[in-house]
Amino acid sequence: MADIIIIGAGPAGGSAAIFSAKAGKETIVIDSNASMTKRAWIENHYGVKEIAGPELLQTGREQAEKFGAVFVEDKVIGITSDSNSVKVSTESGQSYEAAHVILATGVSTELASTIGLKLKDGVEPRIKTIVEVDAEGRTSLPRVWATGTIAGVSVHTIITAGDGARVAIGVISSLNGTRYVDHDVIK
Repeated sequence: MADIIIIGAGPAGGSAAIFSAKAGKETIVIDSNASMTKRAWIENHYGVKEIAGPELLQTGREQAEKFGAVFVEDKVIGITSDSNSVKVSTESGQSYEAAHVILATGVSTELASTIGLKLKDGVEPRIKTIVEVDAEGRTSLPRVWATGTIAGVSVHTIITAGDGARVAIGVISSLNGTRYVDHDVIK
């Protein structure tokens, strides 16, 4: 059983993967390769002068893999959750289990609706529906969290990436039983 499964490898999911893997948590990222960031040109991401979306996604993936995150290309079609774990099933017939799942599916609420998460109206232009989450990113299902655009934050890559890190820190803290902080320093 993994510690964390992240569904979606856009900026929110990728950032969550970096933080969770760097924290030493067994991290699996399942991505259907449909991120809208693949079509983006970005000039408003702090620390990056300009970058094509596919390059941003690849760089994030490489960072997460450096810390041990495992990426799987597949489409998640089901999630079941109980008080002990979360089980994820995919279109290819694979199944995975983790202590927690982070949903980072961008604008797509198809999976969230299928598994019965509470949804509500979005406020971002062109984002009609989002998953209802608490202040930490928890959804209506135990051990299932949501981050990024699907959780109601702005679609800008820097904002969704930051939200992915924020939610991952909450999940890591939950696993550790104490608040997790990770500060790198120049050596």
